[in-house]
Order: sequence, then structure tokens, then C-alpha cells
Amino acid sequence: MTNTPWESASPRYKKLVFAAMGIMGVGIILAIIGANIPSLPTVYTAIGIMVIGMLCHIASLVVRAKDARQWRIENGLAAPRTNKRPSDGQN
Repeated sequence: MTNTPWESASPRYKKLVFAAMGIMGVGIILAIIGANIPSLPTVYTAIGIMVIGMLCHIASLVVRAKDARQWRIENGLAAPRTNKRPSDGQN
């Protein structure tokens, strides 16, 4: 993994980020248009489109975290998982 997250990012992550930015851009433009012409349905549609863009962004964060975890596992940098619970000193 390099120092910049974008260079080491997977193609799936990059596609989701660009999709989220594009969808959010369309939603913002539609919201501006809906605010300038008194049209509540246009504004509500824009809000829905922006929500979809945010969901794409959250999905890209999940993909990025999964990719980073997989990289750490492949390179032996991940902490081992144990099912043991920490002892509280009581028997």
C-alpha cells in the first residue's frame, strides 16, 4: 500500500466514489433548479437523489475499509483475532 489512499485504492472503490460524486452533483443542481422555480416535487426529488449519492459514498467507505483490512491480512500486519474475553479478575 502506498502513502496515498487513491493510488492504492481498488477500481471498485474508485467507481463508487465517482458515482457518488456524480449523483450528488446532479442532486445539488436539481435542488438549485427546484429552489429557483417554485417546485416542491423537484426539490424533494433532488433530496432523494442526494440521499442515493450519500449511500454510494458510505458503500465506498465500506469497500475501502474491507480492502485495507484485506491488505493488512495479506501482509501480516493485522492483529490476530481471538474469541477470548478479557478476564475481570473474578472466577
